[in-house]
Amino acid sequence: MGTTDTLDGGFADPIFAAQGVFRAVMDAMARPGTIRQLAALAAPPAPLTPAGAAVALTLCDHETAIWLDPALQASRAAVAWLGFHAGAPLARTPADAQFAIVSAPGDSISLENFAQGTQEYPDRSATLILQVETLSRGQPLVLRGPGIATTAMIAPAPLPRHFVEQWRQNGARFPRGVDIVLAAPEGIACLPRTTRIEPKEG
Repeated sequence: MGTTDTLDGGFADPIFAAQGVFRAVMDAMARPGTIRQLAALAAPPAPLTPAGAAVALTLCDHETAIWLDPALQASRAAVAWLGFHAGAPLARTPADAQFAIVSAPGDSISLENFAQGTQEYPDRSATLILQVETLSRGQPLVLRGPGIATTAMIAPAPLPRHFVEQWRQNGARFPRGVDIVLAAPEGIACLPRTTRIEPKEG
């Protein structure tokens, strides 16, 4: 990997782009299950995706440790690109990270392994950026909770194994627990820890 590979592919206008992506993330967090398109995308080396990288560049900086899943850790190009464009240090373990980027959600470690926060400081938990292939062609999930009038529906794939049960356990730890940003080619959707999830029947 050359220096050009590391320098290229960031936001063309970092301040304007980050503001737009941040608004999309906050709106998606406030309205779980809604899909928000990103006004700006990055062009990172694989296995980082444009949507996942855009979210990372927006939320992460030199004060926020990032944990990368094994596929990303194995990519010298992806690690160097994130280091240059986000400036965020790499966390040695999932429990040490404020953010985690998961390029292969189907092979992900359990949610309980990530920073959960404390009863006094629940904001010290991790936000997971799951790079998924789709938000609409996976197993349909019914969402309920704050920010949802009655129910919402989303169908992301792939997801961590036994995700619905893992998410139930995550909710039981409230106010502790992780939050999730689903980053896909068609946009992003968010699952804050207050959201309840059930598989669609039938």
